[in-house]
Amino acid sequence: MRSPSYPVMPVRGLRSLVVLALAAGLATATPASSASATATASAAAKPYMGWSSWSMQSSKYPGLNPNGDYSYLTEANVLEQADAVATKLKKYGYEYINIDAGWWRDYAWTPEFDEYGRQKADPVRFPSGMKPVADRIHAKGLKAGIYLPVGLEKEAYGGGKVPIWNAEGCTTADIVYDDLRTTNGWDSAYKIDFSDPCAQKYIDSQARMFADWGYDFLKLDGVGPGSSKSGDNYDNVADVAAWQKAISATGRPIHLELSWSLDIGHAEDWKKHSNGWRVDTDVECYCNTLVSWENSVDDRWDDTPAWTRHAGPGGWNDLDSLDVGNGEMDGLTKAERQSYATLWAIAKSPLYTGDDVTKLDSYGLSLLTNREVIAVNQGDAPPARPVTPSDAQQVWAAKNHDGSYTVALFNLADRPASVTADWSALGFTGKAAVRDLWNHENLGTHKNRITQALPAHGTRLFTVTPRGDALTWTGIEAESSANTLGGNASVADCAACSDGHKVGNLYSGSKLTINDVVVDRAGTYQVKVAYVSGDARSVDVSANGGGATRHKFPSTGDWSTVNSVFVPVTLKAGSNTITFDSGSGYAPDIDRIDVPKSS
Repeated sequence: MRSPSYPVMPVRGLRSLVVLALAAGLATATPASSASATATASAAAKPYMGWSSWSMQSSKYPGLNPNGDYSYLTEANVLEQADAVATKLKKYGYEYINIDAGWWRDYAWTPEFDEYGRQKADPVRFPSGMKPVADRIHAKGLKAGIYLPVGLEKEAYGGGKVPIWNAEGCTTADIVYDDLRTTNGWDSAYKIDFSDPCAQKYIDSQARMFADWGYDFLKLDGVGPGSSKSGDNYDNVADVAAWQKAISATGRPIHLELSWSLDIGHAEDWKKHSNGWRVDTDVECYCNTLVSWENSVDDRWDDTPAWTRHAGPGGWNDLDSLDVGNGEMDGLTKAERQSYATLWAIAKSPLYTGDDVTKLDSYGLSLLTNREVIAVNQGDAPPARPVTPSDAQQVWAAKNHDGSYTVALFNLADRPASVTADWSALGFTGKAAVRDLWNHENLGTHKNRITQALPAHGTRLFTVTPRGDALTWTGIEAESSANTLGGNASVADCAACSDGHKVGNLYSGSKLTINDVVVDRAGTYQVKVAYVSGDARSVDVSANGGGATRHKFPSTGDWSTVNSVFVPVTLKAGSNTITFDSGSGYAPDIDRIDVPKSS
């Protein structure tokens, strides 16, 4: 982004970094804490669905921002999109119309505040004001959303003399630190000091204003730890808790969503105090389309798995806008659009499009309104997670409450490839009925697996209903004395591991060889590998001293959480060895393996 007085800054899709920098002159889901649902008066029982303004605001697509960067955001455009959502998408569950950054700033990005230091609608962008806009959105049977950066915006400080609404004796000098330390992802605000009761009063005043205007949703942006920042100045947990308290006090159900790239180390705080949290950077490319595959759409397959266990009723992992509605404007192939929509659906991300809903193409409309796929997102099963490593060809799955499985196949390679979902990675063997959800087609019965030829960046999405038998397994602990450790590999304590231990320090050529892996007949087995890895790491897997295959294991989120993936290993009848070799890098810690008793 280039600003009038600052050099070009790298943004890589960081949504409001661009905007608020201008303001400165530039596996099984764990249900989220019910406290967030109570405190924000919003159950968030399901991921929310709707539309957001930011994707079109941020794009260089011809005609979208005729009055300069980010000028798309106007009352007229918001209401036009609300009309289109009401007409085309509402009956499928889309209901929120979310106004993003800039509603209180003019086209030159100069802000306006009321006499109490609260954001005030720009009269050119929103000539009717924010309450009438919310009223008109509500009149269409929809809900209205609004946006704020975290902290006290610098321009609202007013030399510390601005009074706080409904807080006698309190001014802006009372609510921030004396040294005016900055906070949020762009350092565009002063950090609020919640040791002074006046600080909560300021947040209360903002929440009261939004409630009186009739808003149903608040996106709080630039929140840390996260938003590319860390350290005490950027720890906004207290801000989020204050917003939760303030919203609850209004008595109005207001969904509280946090952004962006939230620190997973504070997942319990986000779950306690909010209804959703952005797990990644902006999906937008800040280019001549809305998004691009390489910018950060494709990053979500790597970044989502660590968060999966944190999503559930009360709070959801937010993967950002779903811009699949118009191929020309989105800048994606049909295959990429379907894969994008598939991941959002199975991960149970909120489904909010940033597309121009007035100009959806027929394919985009079919993606956004596929009832079977929406049902996956809105149903009560947990989010899917990868059951294979994070290689170019991946399988993600979730077990549904009726015993069936939601199974997605992805080919993330830049060329066509086949992808196989093996039933043993789902825990059973034999036959299963398969239904194609995107195409509304029953594919009949498949034995042991299904293989599909997929285009570059392509996907298929199935419901798989077992007709066979549950598998039995032989488990072997990594730390067993019968195994062989090489190099730096060593046994370590691990409270979350199956027998209280794991093998770690697998780096720079270190190896773990699991001995005496016995199977009755030769074949390729889907070996379940339980592991711990605070970041995504790769490991070479081989059997009986043969050629190795390198696999990348997704992050488990931290070094105290165990996840598992299934790795195909070709074994001979009788006794085998399976080796995990770090190669020249760092490999995940290994807890145990489980080998099916039939291939």
